[in-house]
Order: sequence, then structure tokens, then C-alpha cells
Amino acid sequence: MILWLILFGLALLLLGVALWRLGLRSQQATGLPTGEVVYTDTGAWEQVPKPLLSRRYGLVGKPDYLVRVRAGQQTILVPVEVKSRRRPPVTPDGHILQLATYCLLVEDVHKVRPAYGLLHYADATLQIPYTDGLRRTVLEIAEAIRRARTAPDLHRDHDDPARCRGCGYAHACGEVMS
Repeated sequence: MILWLILFGLALLLLGVALWRLGLRSQQATGLPTGEVVYTDTGAWEQVPKPLLSRRYGLVGKPDYLVRVRAGQQTILVPVEVKSRRRPPVTPDGHILQLATYCLLVEDVHKVRPAYGLLHYADATLQIPYTDGLRRTVLEIAEAIRRARTAPDLHRDHDDPARCRGCGYAHACGEVMS
């Protein structure tokens, strides 16, 4: 009888270790840092009550995740943007600016400036520092977009036929590339 209890306890211990390792592997695969997920826009858990909104900067956005992590003696919020594809050879500026916009939103809404954000691709997670220069670039581009909304005419800003083929405004554009 005692031998059976020992074997049963050992089996439970092995099962616990296996589940712990599986959980660790799953957590690493998400690209999320170790911490408390306080916001998610993936639809996997529940509907997000509202996006992050900054009236001060006229910006709104919904990062895929916000994770509360310990950074030394501080607790910070880290925005995480998940991309379903593999990491491209050169990280697109648009991905970095999207993540930096979430950093700016966190800074304004939660009054805590993130030191960085995470871009998670299917095969890699990149830590992108949230610098003063990147912050300025986000604000400059946001202002340029606001000015463009009232411009009488906008011109194509690229030489990429693939972008034109995938554009939802190609039907109304006089500068479509073939």
C-alpha cells in the first residue's frame, strides 16, 4: 500500500513538472514578457472595454497586449504588438511606429512611460526602445496625417506596385501602379 502511494506521488510530481515545462514553453512562444497581462485585444479572452485614447495627442489605439512587468524597483507597462508572419529581414518602419504609438498612448493614458515595447513575430520577438527621437517621430507623423486629411490633393508616396495592388483605395486613386 505504501509503495503504491509513493508511486502515485512520484507520478503526480512528474506530471506537475511536465505541465510546468509545457506552460513555460507556451509562455515563451507568445513572446510576452513574464508579468501580468493587464490588457489584450486578441479576442482570445474577452472583449476589450475601450481602446487607449489620448485626447492630448489626438491618438487612439489598441495594442495586442499590455503587460505589467518589474524593471528593477519599478513596475512598468510594456505594449506588445503581435504579427502573424515571420520576421522580415528589415523591420518595417510601420511596425516600429505602430508600437511606438502604443508606447505614447501608455505614457499619456497610464502616466507611466514604457522604456520599450515588444514586436512579436512568428519566429522572433524584438525589443524596441522607446526613445525621445521615436516619440517625436510618432508625433510628427500624426500631425502630417492630420494635415493630409484636409489637403485638396494627395499623391502616392511609394514606388511599390504590390502596395498598390493591395490598397483599398486603388479604385479612387489616379496614380495606381501596374
